[in-house]
Amino acid sequence: MSNIQAFSGTIERRAFVKELIGLCPEALVVGGLGSSTYDMFAAGDRDQNFYLWGAMGGAAAIGLGLALAQPNKSVLVITGDGEQLMGMGALATINAQQPKNLTIVVLDNGHFGETGMQHSHSSLGTDLTAVAQACGISTAYKIKDTSDIKKIQQNVLARAGVTFAQVYVKADDLPRALPSRDGVYIKNRFRQTLGLAPF
Repeated sequence: MSNIQAFSGTIERRAFVKELIGLCPEALVVGGLGSSTYDMFAAGDRDQNFYLWGAMGGAAAIGLGLALAQPNKSVLVITGDGEQLMGMGALATINAQQPKNLTIVVLDNGHFGETGMQHSHSSLGTDLTAVAQACGISTAYKIKDTSDIKKIQQNVLARAGVTFAQVYVKADDLPRALPSRDGVYIKNRFRQTLGLAPF
């Protein structure tokens, strides 16, 4: 008997990411491994974008460190369900640290997009919003309609606590839009936008 749940994501993820970044132009944005990074780059490369290459499961944790180091800036993590499933422990640590300026957006298509579109745990019964809430993140909600994007924008700009948004996107296999894979370049560019010296 299959455990696969009915999954009905209808949001066009690339358009959603472009609109969200446009609504939060000053935010520091961390992209999870794979599709979310491609979506960020397709929306327009920015010095404030920090792309992860080969760091699956690390997006939320990196976002936490950045939020703590830059408390006067809004930090937005954009990642996928597979990447967040691999780093679920970070949600408990995020709640324990309680940064005021961290928003985590999970683009959930119910699949592992980078390894062949196998069903991910979110289409096999795992409720990521409930997991975030169980970790103590009270501002955690599902987005099933693009019109609710302003809710995320308000949380990003308010810097009033941790936010977790699970966005139900279509399980599309879109063309890859690849940013630089030069980790040193990405790191130094990001540091410079924060007024820090490269190293």
